[in-house]
Amino acid sequence: MKHNNCVPNNHFRKDWQRRVRTWFDQPGRKKRRRLARQRKATKRDVRPVAGLLRPAVHCPTQRYQARVRYGRGFTLDELRAAGVSRKYAPTVGIAVDHRRRNRSEESLALNVQRLKEYMTRLIVFPRRSKRPRKGDETDPEVLAQAEQLKEKHIIPLPRFTSALVGARPITDEERARGVYRELRKQRTLARYAGIRKKRAEEKKRAEEDKKK
Repeated sequence: MKHNNCVPNNHFRKDWQRRVRTWFDQPGRKKRRRLARQRKATKRDVRPVAGLLRPAVHCPTQRYQARVRYGRGFTLDELRAAGVSRKYAPTVGIAVDHRRRNRSEESLALNVQRLKEYMTRLIVFPRRSKRPRKGDETDPEVLAQAEQLKEKHIIPLPRFTSALVGARPITDEERARGVYRELRKQRTLARYAGIRKKRAEEKKRAEEDKKK
């Protein structure tokens, strides 16, 4: 051996056949899951099998922000806009997440629409207590017609189709605009906005002192 080289010590007999993972129990697990879902549905009586109502949220990061998925819960602003109390919502199967914030009017309107649609479908059964409470005035005939919702989701997510713009030639107006130069200008204005505001206030204060 010359120099500081690695000593060859290769392992070629690892008996890899014993370490291969198999999924021969896949059909049995599928049946087990199906039976578990059926048992869960019977225990929930007439409540939806899917569980709580979830909001529609956009995935994080710029790469996946076009995708829409189910979120953890509705924000307090969405509940307020839909006319649902934050304490009453969990009692009627609505998930609440007080930490999430609404960053756009479109997502707020979408989730408010989901809440309003859910409240129109909702049938509230009376409590067992003798004292009348909110939601106890449900018509018995309507209660008799209530059926369990067995779909995977209570209100499916809307499908967003992206409008693709076809290829077209660049116009003379767009060519003469200078978008890069405009972006750099706006960036500079935003960067020095605070300093220029402070200087303007100091100049105004100095002029007022001179007048005194």
